[in-house]
Amino acid sequence: MKSQFKRLTSLALSLSLALGISLPAWASSDTSVDNKVNFSTDVIYQIVTDRFADGDQANNPAGDAFSGDRSNLKLYFGGDWQGIIDKINDGYLTGMGVTALWISQPVENITSVIKYSGVNNTSYHGYWARDFKQTNDAFGDFVDFQNLIDTAHANNIKVVIDFAPNHTSPADRDNPGFAENGALYDNGALLGTYSNDSAGLFHHNGGTDFSTIEDGIYKNLYDLADINHNNNTIDAYFKTAIDLWLDMGVDGIRFDAVKHMPFGWQKSFVSSIYGGDHPVFTFGEWYLGTDQIDGDNIKFANESGMNLLDFEYAQEVREVFRDKTETMKDLYTVLASTESQYDHINNMVTFIDNHDMDRFQVAGAGTRATEQALTLTLTSRGVPAIYYGTEQYMTGDGDPNNRAMMTSFNTGTTAYKVIQTLAPLRKSNPAIAYGTTTERWVNNDVLIFERKFGSSVALVAINRSTSASYPISGLLSSLPAGTYSDELGGLLNGNSITVGSSGAVTNFTLAAGGTAVWEYTASETSPAIGNVGPTMGQPGNTVTIDGRGFGGTAGTVYFGTTAVAGSGIVSWEDTQIKVLVPNVTAGKPGVSVKTSSGTASNTFTSFNVLTDDQVTVRFLVNQAATDYGTNVYLVGNVAELGSWDPDEAVGPMYNQVIAKYPTWYYDVSVPAGKKLEFKFIKSNGSTVTWEGGGNHTYTTPASGVGTVTVDWQN
Repeated sequence: MKSQFKRLTSLALSLSLALGISLPAWASSDTSVDNKVNFSTDVIYQIVTDRFADGDQANNPAGDAFSGDRSNLKLYFGGDWQGIIDKINDGYLTGMGVTALWISQPVENITSVIKYSGVNNTSYHGYWARDFKQTNDAFGDFVDFQNLIDTAHANNIKVVIDFAPNHTSPADRDNPGFAENGALYDNGALLGTYSNDSAGLFHHNGGTDFSTIEDGIYKNLYDLADINHNNNTIDAYFKTAIDLWLDMGVDGIRFDAVKHMPFGWQKSFVSSIYGGDHPVFTFGEWYLGTDQIDGDNIKFANESGMNLLDFEYAQEVREVFRDKTETMKDLYTVLASTESQYDHINNMVTFIDNHDMDRFQVAGAGTRATEQALTLTLTSRGVPAIYYGTEQYMTGDGDPNNRAMMTSFNTGTTAYKVIQTLAPLRKSNPAIAYGTTTERWVNNDVLIFERKFGSSVALVAINRSTSASYPISGLLSSLPAGTYSDELGGLLNGNSITVGSSGAVTNFTLAAGGTAVWEYTASETSPAIGNVGPTMGQPGNTVTIDGRGFGGTAGTVYFGTTAVAGSGIVSWEDTQIKVLVPNVTAGKPGVSVKTSSGTASNTFTSFNVLTDDQVTVRFLVNQAATDYGTNVYLVGNVAELGSWDPDEAVGPMYNQVIAKYPTWYYDVSVPAGKKLEFKFIKSNGSTVTWEGGGNHTYTTPASGVGTVTVDWQN
């Protein structure tokens, strides 16, 4: 079915070019399941696999690990990959309009039952791994997993796997008999345990108190055996493990706990994915609390090559709609500020709840807040992710109450219909997938915002008050003159509007709880870039440019001033171009397109060209004493080390866990097999002190990881 679908898609595209006919949205390359690096047009549905649907009772765990009556939320309930397949085939998921499934980590987990505070606990959630190259038997075997991939792809649905290379399972160094004591296996062969770790697979620095980023990276997360990524065995292991899943057709990876792994190793790791045979969309979990803004979070999203779950967005939406502690003005402030903070705002994955938060729907409360939050998320910037059961108004505060068994598969709920109606608009209207966001009308209860891309427009109005209606006057829009029906068909008390030739919208009243979406989709005659994916790569890598108006005849792609044409163009369609990264200076050249007729596009400014294949190197500098408030940074002769620009230096470096002050260290992604020249600097605000003496030199390994230690030169 997978190959048949590809043939049909290819045939449809060929016919459209030959005959000039329009196609359904799925046939456009930028919306196809074959586009694994761009999720802007997709709607993700997050499934805790064990809690969704039991399609094969034969793989249910036995004994104390299984809760047959589903009363102990810490035990297995029986959900599996066959259950997900069944819900694809019966139309529940396809009917809702979701085009990507984010499932629990599929790898083999420990089978031990661990008693905490007198309650039995299991690895039903998938985060207590023992072998990243085997499947979790409770979910199915490799045949079942391949069937899930093939069934999803045949229905134009992508599959994203959770992946947690931060740790294995709960461990106790002083008690080798505790559970499986963090054991790590390589396709059935034991590599080591937490208490028998002669190969240095794990950190042994105690548990983190979360006081600093460094503490969280190099110490255990709770009692989980923390992986030491500065280890050649570990580096090779995870690269071969992820390749196994990518080879099976996985379309995306959600990385768990990215805040708790070395940033340099993660950049090196995802660069190996992007440069491999199966580049896919990646996003990570970096938790932010209510009203929390974290510069390290923003820096990671902009520099690592990995996208992030948008916790700042999620927390604000919860405050505005669920808790009513902030206003719609506050909401737009967050939408505007994050658009300026994050380089790839349309790749941030937006959500309103997940498996680590209280469910959005409050027990006993009305449902309009959930419906409005879904509407906002489905039409706003970013890639929307919907937590399983939100469409059924499932409730539950805290883990594990937020992970109950799916309560219903009712396709008639209002929330289901909201998703069903709005999800396809991400495919058909590029303003929703790629557009910029403008506030058009706002007060404490009402936000009307516009999304615009080229000549395509979407206008969205939400009145969160369920008791007060608001007269709307003075509203302006980029919608062409005409009358527009609410795309939701009045499902949330929305109304039609009329737009004049000047863009003025005729005065109307937005009902209490009223929510409406009005849209206009244009055929673009000028090129407009919406997304470049992945957002990082090296010369020779294939990069996908999505947008509109590129035309059917190949033109030219520019990386800065370097033109790519001819054999450097892998494919060229009106909505998508695949191009090889040229041999340009590493850094961030703007990417732009010029059509065959000579019309130039906008410039995508944040694509990161790497010097070469990446490896991870730990840099340590001894005897670097500093005054209070001064930090040590690393700078050198390649772009990955800032190209000698102190404003682009790597750091601040760490000095508390792996090494103690006045020794500083940092794990950095650098080009493989290259002679580096580097120095350290001390920085306090605008005051920068360079290390004396000549440049340090180090030739990086051709693969794996490395370590270099030097003394500070006065």
